[in-house]
Amino acid sequence: MPELLTLTRPQGANRALVDGEIGLPGYSLAFADEPVLVKGFRKMVRGLEYDIAEMALTTYLTAKEHGAAFTALPVFLVRGFHHGKTQVLRDGSISTPKDLAGARVGVNRGYTVTAGVWARAALAEHGLDLDSVTWMLSGDEHVATYVPPTNVVPAPEGRSLEEMLLAGELDAVVNAGIEHPDVVPLIPEPTEAGIRMLLERGIFPINHLVVVKDSLLAEDPDLSVALFEAFAEAKRRYVQKLGRGLVESKDDRLLGRILAETGADPLPYGLEANRKVLTELLEHARAQHILTGSLALEDVFVANTLRLHD
Repeated sequence: MPELLTLTRPQGANRALVDGEIGLPGYSLAFADEPVLVKGFRKMVRGLEYDIAEMALTTYLTAKEHGAAFTALPVFLVRGFHHGKTQVLRDGSISTPKDLAGARVGVNRGYTVTAGVWARAALAEHGLDLDSVTWMLSGDEHVATYVPPTNVVPAPEGRSLEEMLLAGELDAVVNAGIEHPDVVPLIPEPTEAGIRMLLERGIFPINHLVVVKDSLLAEDPDLSVALFEAFAEAKRRYVQKLGRGLVESKDDRLLGRILAETGADPLPYGLEANRKVLTELLEHARAQHILTGSLALEDVFVANTLRLHD
């Protein structure tokens, strides 16, 4: 039985698959030991080191625009709200997103990081002109051929975003996850802001999806459908547990709340069920000068999965 090297972080939506409760007909899945998931993203983008890989959405779209030899399934393992990802000093001069016009804002890792894209989108929706900001990166990009806009620059070597914010050398940070009594979210009550966005506009941001090597898809066109069904069944089992009150993590708590308030699956798979949120992400990525072409959603998912849903 062929073995497929698979990168994914064990979590609620894929736990039954990772634990072997669900199999993949005709194949065995060997799960990679990759303690830092984002390092696995880079290995896949730059070296095709896995057969199947969980990957951040914007990383995938950027890689696809730059000719990556893998294609996504409409399987969306991770979602979240990002209104709280922009942090400022509690007693600083920045009190609204608009105050960041002309400011210096630190960005954890690369400019194309998906959480950063959604966080900047929230700032733009609150009235900030993103092009007026100097974005200072603490790392580089997974897609080596991506060239950021001129207002995106590297942070000084040897300095952390936290110490630069606390020293007043940055006006805010994005996606840095700082835990310090003097640092607070710029957008107040960020979880409630996210829930309102979902209830009012139907947007629950996608962070991660699943990609498969194109060479494998060419060898076995049915693999994509089998993988979709395996991931979907694992997710169904998880959502059933959420409905019965599972709360073992903060993700369980958020997804369980969404399930209770909407009465709907908080992690729908398939293109059509996610067209609105995916279209919005594409628009944000173009507005933020990450994508330059005209990628269509139908072109970024495996063709025989476009009508699948769960």
